[in-house]
Amino acid sequence: MIRVLIVDDSAIVRQVFGQGIAKDADLEVVGAAPDPYVARDLIRERSPDVLTLDIEMPRMDGLTFLRKLMRYHPLPVVVVSSLTPKGGELALEAMEAGAVDVMCKPGAAYTVGDMTEDLVEKLKAAAQVRINRQALAHRIASKSVSAEALARTTQQVLAIGASTGGTVALESILRSMPPNGPGTVITQHMPAFFTRSFAARLDGVSAMEVREARDNDSVLPGVALIAPGDRHLLLRRSGARYYVNVKNGPRINRHRPSVDVMFRSVGKAAGKNAIGVILTGMGGDGARGMLEMKDAGAVTIAQDEASCVVFGMPKVAIDTGAAQEVVPLDRMPRRVLELSEKRSN
Repeated sequence: MIRVLIVDDSAIVRQVFGQGIAKDADLEVVGAAPDPYVARDLIRERSPDVLTLDIEMPRMDGLTFLRKLMRYHPLPVVVVSSLTPKGGELALEAMEAGAVDVMCKPGAAYTVGDMTEDLVEKLKAAAQVRINRQALAHRIASKSVSAEALARTTQQVLAIGASTGGTVALESILRSMPPNGPGTVITQHMPAFFTRSFAARLDGVSAMEVREARDNDSVLPGVALIAPGDRHLLLRRSGARYYVNVKNGPRINRHRPSVDVMFRSVGKAAGKNAIGVILTGMGGDGARGMLEMKDAGAVTIAQDEASCVVFGMPKVAIDTGAAQEVVPLDRMPRRVLELSEKRSN
């Protein structure tokens, strides 16, 4: 049984979360705290395996509590944030501080049924993660990796798919990309609205321009486009120009945006001019699309197990033969740029 502690100042949210979690045979709610001080005592008394954590709470905000938790008693945390600009920014800060994943509070973005299904999935994924101070210190150190002396890039299209743990992995890659890095399309499993804050954060640390994709945006060197939350991102070609379509549509592999949808479109539009990368995440979204990219002539790469937060999506891609190479996260930027230059000559 995975032992779950719910930390939220809303009695309604605590009730909804508790009822949804109780329906799953693998999860057990061992407590519900209205603020971080109560949560601290419950952690000591009941030893939960994973926490849900609200950000905006009385007495102590969730971000301050998370930083203290990661310093003194590291545990996997799924952040629950309101669908507001402030909530989105704070949720991303929480993931930098060590949270494993983020989800919206029940409300306009979710029906209660959808929310509880996503919550259970995220809690199970988070419970697989072993958070420790050394890992957090390494994460901070990895941000200092310089893009200097990396190989020049060309007109290749880079497609990256990620889920749980992907926000940190993507930041690590984009920090190390030069200003003329390959035109990049990204699908990160993330709720609506958070992607805009996430893109803005990445834009502030990358030499490339990073932004949330808009329909008919051109895919150009030096630009990375992130699929908006709750919308699929597809690559299209018109003559010598690549551009993206941002579309609604059914959830694929329970996700919108879906990595499979993006990878399939990249395979069709760019073929041998594409490089596909699948990063950390739970489930198998992206493996079939990556196989189609490989069959179309693209180079395909999976993140290795040791550097993944959750070795789910990359493992499925490797097991199905979709990934041609397996690369550690800290070597991913250089390898992408090497391939991009080599294949353009």
